Amino acid sequence: MKGILLSVMLGIAFTSYAHAKDITFGIVPQQSAITLANNWGPILEYVSQQSGYHLVFRTAKDIPEFEGRVLTGEYDVAYMNPYHYTVFHQKPGYQAFAKQKNKRIHGILVVKKEASISSLEELDGKRLAFPSPAAFAASVVPRAALKNKGISITPQYVSSHDSVYLNVARDFFIAGGGIERTFNNTNAEVSEQLRVLWKTPGYTPHAFAFHPDLDPEVADAIKAAFLSLNDSEKGRALLGNISFKGIESAQDEDWDDVRALNITLLQHLLSE
Repeated sequence: MKGILLSVMLGIAFTSYAHAKDITFGIVPQQSAITLANNWGPILEYVSQQSGYHLVFRTAKDIPEFEGRVLTGEYDVAYMNPYHYTVFHQKPGYQAFAKQKNKRIHGILVVKKEASISSLEELDGKRLAFPSPAAFAASVVPRAALKNKGISITPQYVSSHDSVYLNVARDFFIAGGGIERTFNNTNAEVSEQLRVLWKTPGYTPHAFAFHPDLDPEVADAIKAAFLSLNDSEKGRALLGNISFKGIESAQDEDWDDVRALNITLLQHLLSE
């Protein structure tokens, strides 16, 4: 029923697919479910038509809930942040197959455009907004950088990147963490009130990954369909909706730069 309602909401016509089984596609909730559905729904419809398998949009109300769903293998295919991938590759065994093409992910700290703040040191002692504790580039890396500089802040978690930007724009927080792609993709009425104060170094971006139980034949067809987005004007336009200039094949070792940071925030999940 949820899949039917979403299809109606997106205005997607029902299509007869070669294979009846629905394939759940889980997307990390960096933005609201409506925004994600609007941006990703047409992509999933395209991939469904190209592969012959019906991909069904799924997300969660916040990032911690998404983490729980990935851990229990609720999604056949998932789009997850770089740190999530290094954890959930270990358990339950998700395997990366693609990532954004020729792109490194950069975390950012944003402030109001007219704010007088010009340095990270001016954030000392302040409350800052972040999407969730384990949001990699938007939370983990900026908080570590501030700590390494001796800058003490109080983090407050507000569930999504869009919520961070909105809270800073409304002056509820002096600054907040996000990533370049979601900042460029958020409501212009909000982003135009903000500016980027600081940017992290670049890391391997989010992973598209298969659950280990997904049939290899299904996985191959879906991977080929995603990569085919590069090959047509329509496909490239759809990728533009999520601020991608392309998509490329990926291997597990592509995320070794993230593993080298030795982040342990979610390690407890591996022993549950």
